[in-house]
Amino acid sequence: MEHKASDQIQNLQYFGEFGGINPSISDSSTYTFLSAKTMFDTFEGNTEGCYLYSRHSSPSNLYLGEALAALEGTESANVYASGMGAITAVLMQLCNAGDHLVSSRTIYGGTYAFLKNFIKKFDVDSSFVDITQLEAVEKAITPRTKLIYCEAVSNPLLEIADIQAMAALAKKHGIPLVVDNTFSPLSIAPAQLGADVVIHSLTKFINGSSDCVAGAVCASTDFCLSLKDVNHGAGMLLGSTLDSLRAASILKNMRTLHIRIKKHSENALYLAKNFEKDGLRVVYPGLPSHANFHTMKAQMDPEYGFGGIMTVDVGSLENANALMELMQQRRLGYLAVSLGFYKTLFSAPGTSTSSEIPLHEQQAMGLSDGLIRFSIGLDNNVERTYQMMKNCMQELGILEAREMCI
Repeated sequence: MEHKASDQIQNLQYFGEFGGINPSISDSSTYTFLSAKTMFDTFEGNTEGCYLYSRHSSPSNLYLGEALAALEGTESANVYASGMGAITAVLMQLCNAGDHLVSSRTIYGGTYAFLKNFIKKFDVDSSFVDITQLEAVEKAITPRTKLIYCEAVSNPLLEIADIQAMAALAKKHGIPLVVDNTFSPLSIAPAQLGADVVIHSLTKFINGSSDCVAGAVCASTDFCLSLKDVNHGAGMLLGSTLDSLRAASILKNMRTLHIRIKKHSENALYLAKNFEKDGLRVVYPGLPSHANFHTMKAQMDPEYGFGGIMTVDVGSLENANALMELMQQRRLGYLAVSLGFYKTLFSAPGTSTSSEIPLHEQQAMGLSDGLIRFSIGLDNNVERTYQMMKNCMQELGILEAREMCI
């Protein structure tokens, strides 16, 4: 019988130092040794179960790493102080001066800025392509290309990467496929579809309470160890270490991830369907009108739905700002970046999370200034939420006021 990721997480069971049902939090930056030789061996990475210094490793971070490896079905996982800490460590580990990588054109703005601007200082070039067009991806690969990078569900346009096809392409060229799965934990399992490295911003759905910033890399044991190498590991030497207290908090929140993802997806699908019926320009992977609907359906786990993110284009930045302010006043959610919170969060990505992308490139990829990205919350009565959101749109003239039928 095949075990789902949620089952694997549930099967993890730790006892605290004094028999607690939660593992004890390792609230120490450094660890003591009974012999100098053991300290030396631990520093060299030749001991199991010993800890030296929390930038290297800590029990709390290892517990969380085991849960994340179970989530993605990988051999191992490392945790970091932010999603960008995870992303930059992976990219710096895989690329040297003179190398090249191929990336999706629609990715988180911070990742775009790192690839477009920062990593160029180290003579690493990036090509940005439409990740849904395999021919374009393959055409961009050169003898210098060291990896393909994409997001399973792209931020903010919600383009869906065909991970199985991308993995086959990467394998053909002897390079790894790196997938950011922040938008679709449990819904999509990139490693099971052939991805070599899976990245998460734990800040979002996995933690789910918008109270910390953290990241993760899920991959083979060899790759995770290479990131922690004291001489050559980007994760080790760049120092993006997750605090043990936060690791313990995220681990606790992961236990409800399967429940939360189902509700996020259920609510988002309900709103997307109804707003599309109302004539709004809605993008949501669960709508047959979505350009990559069949790709999403083929690679997702239907139990967890199509995810909690949707976009609505209301025509102009003025409309977007007015609507978001009114929805916040009506307590429908928060005008805020990020996602995965229990309340709905909304933002205009062109002027926030994707503002690092130049305006002409935003326009070329279809990111309009009237686009609102919604991270749909866990509202118990989503029909009430729909009615209230629609009333806001009607007040502002975004939707024609008429009798509502649902």
